[in-house]
Amino acid sequence: MSKVNQPSALAQPLRPPPAGRIAACVGLFLLGAVAGAAGALVQSGWFPGGLLLALVGAAGVFVGGAKATGTRAGAVAPAAGWVVAVILLTASRPEGDFLFSAGVGSYLFLLGGMAVAVICATLVKGRQPGRPGARLGN
Repeated sequence: MSKVNQPSALAQPLRPPPAGRIAACVGLFLLGAVAGAAGALVQSGWFPGGLLLALVGAAGVFVGGAKATGTRAGAVAPAAGWVVAVILLTASRPEGDFLFSAGVGSYLFLLGGMAVAVICATLVKGRQPGRPGARLGN
């Protein structure tokens, strides 16, 4: 059987991911939550520099997760953890305490972090099909 007649990766049945990849995604989710909480504290402390530091740190976690796992799920898992942590931190408590103020920096952190998460999840290259089966006729 030649390589041209082999079914593509899209026609293969779905297989569950290895347990190591699931554990890595859970760890990356928690790391993303820590990065979100740390960024929430840093972004308002030193306004322009802290905001940039928080966003660059989040981007590093997202891209690093994708490179470590070799899949886009490695970027999505910490991004989901980041979003969950930041959304939970935006809620005010019954005592009136809150972590985010209504300033420009907080909104830039929220929207900028979500934009960075989407950019990192879409621009990081995932697994590519093998070279011999990538083109028909070769």
